[in-house]
Amino acid sequence: MSLSRSLIQSAQRTIRLEIEAVEALLAHIDGDFVRACEMILAGAGRVVVMGMGKSGHVGKKIAATLASTGTPAFFVHPAEASHGDMGMITAADIVLALSNSGSSAEILTLVPLFKRLGIRLISLTGNPDSPLAKAADVNLGAPLQQEACPLNLAPTSSTTAALVLGDAIAVALLEARGFSAEDFAFSHPGGALGRRLLLKVENVMHGGQDLPQVRRGTLLRDALVEMSRKGLGMTVVLEEDGRLAGIFTDGDLRRTLDRTVDIHTARIDDVMTLHGKTTRPHLLAAQALKVMEDNKISALVVVDDQDHPVGALNMHDLLRAGVM
Repeated sequence: MSLSRSLIQSAQRTIRLEIEAVEALLAHIDGDFVRACEMILAGAGRVVVMGMGKSGHVGKKIAATLASTGTPAFFVHPAEASHGDMGMITAADIVLALSNSGSSAEILTLVPLFKRLGIRLISLTGNPDSPLAKAADVNLGAPLQQEACPLNLAPTSSTTAALVLGDAIAVALLEARGFSAEDFAFSHPGGALGRRLLLKVENVMHGGQDLPQVRRGTLLRDALVEMSRKGLGMTVVLEEDGRLAGIFTDGDLRRTLDRTVDIHTARIDDVMTLHGKTTRPHLLAAQALKVMEDNKISALVVVDDQDHPVGALNMHDLLRAGVM
């Protein structure tokens, strides 16, 4: 067998074994899973995740996922907990301990302290008969048939299953809490995700003196001067009472020229788009982007509750703001 074929078969076998380990979890999402989630939802403290070795690496990811989805959580290394870091854990907290064997000495050393302090313990282990599982208030996990490692030694399938189960806990709690996209953004204020989810229309729109606007009856040539002066590629058209009458954009100008309209004598009323699509200043900028994409337009008028224009924005504004 060629080396390339051998490598492909090895990778496929690994993936199949890890898929089997994850699928085995389905039969174990039962009352114990519900009790664990209810315990966390009712808790007044945080979820303290623990694990040694590869389980510790998975535990760090689970703690990060919980924290970013509405469940306050952090990771404590079990060995460090025995040398002072137990002081980070309070009686109101819940410990989520990961150990595939359920026999990690560093974690078992801490169990009597958890009991003495009244700290509730959820174990995530592949051995329901292990010391850790028996000491826990709730045990989660599924017995593992085989690691993906051909020696059945290196944590592979077991760590994948633990990671998936951690995600299942986090998402179940997220949905139970009614955690929203905006809540998620507050946990991710940096980067493109935070900008996309937190930035509002009023933060990126052009308003006040920067808003291009003309009244009904204005000559088209004067409207073009206003567009050029403000540089947004559009102008708002107002009714006499200040409400929105329409919008005139660069696209409308191209269509107007195709009709051989005399730009010196024509009035804005004859060539504008009546009213047009609008948005509100308090809405998320991402929502304004969706309106533009759905309607295949590049600019939006921002109006208040009385339909008075208070601003405008275009695709370039959203691009600069990192919303798209």
